[in-house]
Amino acid sequence: MTLDLAPAPTAVPAAASAPAGRPLSPDALGRIVRELADRPEEWMGRVRLGYRDRWYERLVAAGDHEVWLISWLPGQSTGFHDHGGSRGAFTVALGELEELSLGGPGQGLLVRRIAAGEDRAFGAAYLHDVRNTSAGPAVTLHA
Repeated sequence: MTLDLAPAPTAVPAAASAPAGRPLSPDALGRIVRELADRPEEWMGRVRLGYRDRWYERLVAAGDHEVWLISWLPGQSTGFHDHGGSRGAFTVALGELEELSLGGPGQGLLVRRIAAGEDRAFGAAYLHDVRNTSAGPAVTLHA
């Protein structure tokens, strides 16, 4: 199947959008990716696997958020990064990932396993590394 044959995702419900000038909350972003993950017919046909790097495609470009579809082969990682002051959320649609983040004072490095159907939402100052340490591919949706 080619990229052109995959149906375009539907628009995000108006209730998920923020009032003019206000950024969406991490919880609102989490709802957006969870709702889209529950509609695999809108994105499954677009998934590709990139052997050298993670594969990704932007699915939604709205005034107050974007949604990205990302595939991960075993061993692929983002490296530690922030989101440039943006809030964010992601859900694992298929497979399993590991997230490393910095805890508060005295907590050190936190490691979380995120299985299919689970998600993470975070504020503007969040720093993390997301990686596929499993034996199989994974697919995620990010806002």
